[in-house]
Amino acid sequence: MPARRWFARTLLRAARWRVEGTIPRTGIFVGAPHTSNWDFVLTVLVLWAEGIQPRTLVKRELFWWPMGPLLRMLGSVPTERGARGGLVERLTAQARSAPDDFVLVLAADGTRSPTDHWKSGFYRLAQGTGLPVVLAWVDGPTRTVGFGGTLEVTGDVRADMDKVRAVYAGKRGVRPGRGSTPRLREEDAGTAPV
Repeated sequence: MPARRWFARTLLRAARWRVEGTIPRTGIFVGAPHTSNWDFVLTVLVLWAEGIQPRTLVKRELFWWPMGPLLRMLGSVPTERGARGGLVERLTAQARSAPDDFVLVLAADGTRSPTDHWKSGFYRLAQGTGLPVVLAWVDGPTRTVGFGGTLEVTGDVRADMDKVRAVYAGKRGVRPGRGSTPRLREEDAGTAPV
């Protein structure tokens, strides 16, 4: 939509945020460090500015009236924290049916506060769909939204996550000091995400 692109570009320019890196047209976009709700807003604006309509994972508690219809219109998918309701399987089926324009944005740490481990859904989605993981970041002090390349997951969780950690090293988020180190529980256990 030309109006949406114009709107997004105008807001980003007015807010003096800049974009760094190349933005792929498809993939599972992991945004980190997730330190503020502005991470979501900035990422969606950057993708809209490029003519990309992303799906975003948003906690179910935010889908109340009038936010629910607005969030769905923006491409948001409700998630239930702690529930094992087949979300990865549903998203995998959607990605397989439209692999050329499937863009999913998520915060792998699942919270705006520091945490010991990221959630492994992004990794399982990448394995199930064959889509790349796009490593995106927000750095508040430099007012930059960046894209640090893509990762084709190999199944070697520790080696893959070492690459992820290298991209996010030094990235501070909108609120520096609140981010988490990229680490999956499966690295500690020596197993692949299931």
